[in-house]
Amino acid sequence: MKGLFSHSFLLQITLFLLLMNKSQGSQIRVAKYSFSITTNADALPPAIIPSTQPQPFIPLIAPSPLRPFTNNSVPKLSGLCSLNLSVAQDIVTTTATNCWTSFAPYLANVVCCPQFDAMLVTLIGQSSKYSGVLALNTTHASHCLSDVHKVLISQGANEDLKNICSVYPANLTDASCPVVLVDEFESIVDTSRLLTACRKIDPVNECCDQVCQNAIYYAARKIALNDMSNSNGNHSFSGQRTRIDDCKNIVHRWLASKLDPSTANSVLRGISNCNLNKVCPLVFPNITSVMKECGNLISNQTACCKATKSYVSYLQEQSFVTNLQALRCAASLGHKLQKVNVSKNVYNLCHISLKDFSLQVSGCLLPSLPSDAVFDGTSGIGFICDLNDNIVAPWPSTSNSLPSSCNRTAKLPSLPTATSSQNGLSINTLVLPLLFTSILLPKRLL
Repeated sequence: MKGLFSHSFLLQITLFLLLMNKSQGSQIRVAKYSFSITTNADALPPAIIPSTQPQPFIPLIAPSPLRPFTNNSVPKLSGLCSLNLSVAQDIVTTTATNCWTSFAPYLANVVCCPQFDAMLVTLIGQSSKYSGVLALNTTHASHCLSDVHKVLISQGANEDLKNICSVYPANLTDASCPVVLVDEFESIVDTSRLLTACRKIDPVNECCDQVCQNAIYYAARKIALNDMSNSNGNHSFSGQRTRIDDCKNIVHRWLASKLDPSTANSVLRGISNCNLNKVCPLVFPNITSVMKECGNLISNQTACCKATKSYVSYLQEQSFVTNLQALRCAASLGHKLQKVNVSKNVYNLCHISLKDFSLQVSGCLLPSLPSDAVFDGTSGIGFICDLNDNIVAPWPSTSNSLPSSCNRTAKLPSLPTATSSQNGLSINTLVLPLLFTSILLPKRLL
């Protein structure tokens, strides 16, 4: 049986390569977009000057022939949840697609979990218009999370979604925030100022100007400290910070109650994008092998590059990352190597590109403003990749600083531009039939 699987897998690869070679250079005209097949996905890219205009890549990944997109079953719900999923049906469907079965762990930090969180906030916010409460009690939270999870699974989401995104019933409650009643909230907070700042945000400028985020923090701090004026001042700084963070969730839900579900979801996702691009989500294993071959004076360049590429190939298996996350990952790894006496720029020496820090689907880095995955019953699951990633990863300088994405003069790859500018772009697309899914992704994805 094992031998049969190996033979079948090799046959798929052979057929796939033949199909791709036959299609090389062909152009397919569809609607406003020009699509072309990219065949040289494994070649090491040369260093190029970053373009100011992102060119998206939309891989359409079909599911395994043995695994349907959804289980087509009607979930058995508790009947004890007050949340009305029908008011945000499109958002629920978007969440299920973004967290689709095998992809959920690999799109978790960038696409899936931010959308899952935004959906829950929107549902509670919409519910508060009738309940007058911006949180669920512990019992209802448990039932609601279970019911929502079942509905998502029935639409194709990963069965382990709650664990993948670390979402628990407590996330739906008031936690440590002392204000949960809508009337009380609105009597304390300058709601006009808050709504003006967050009714509509610019997803690019918000990350730098933080107009909405500052308004949310100000409101959260005000309700968090509302009952502390009469206290003995025994609240620690860390305790205050935790309470303010919990109250931010209450502020988010209030905003979601005042906006239509789609707008609320967009605002919440825009804010989460600002946070996710600030950090590298990858876990770095022990770097001893790279240190041994590349430390001090490199005696064997081939051995050094083999060790470096082997190490980076492990990072590639963890998740998709955005281009700005890749910059931070490259800087983090570079600093770790410098601390163990790897002074040579091994990224340049070994042709390590930014896209080498992301899961490899023809070299896919997600844009700085990740879009939702899209479900197509014929082609599969599609999501946009940024093609401006054929850039050698920048080796960190001794100044230990990474150019800020808010510095408009900084040469950073694929800085986000207005989404309307994507109309009429020439985009590279690879559409995969069912047979070839297993070629592109690790076996455990299927």
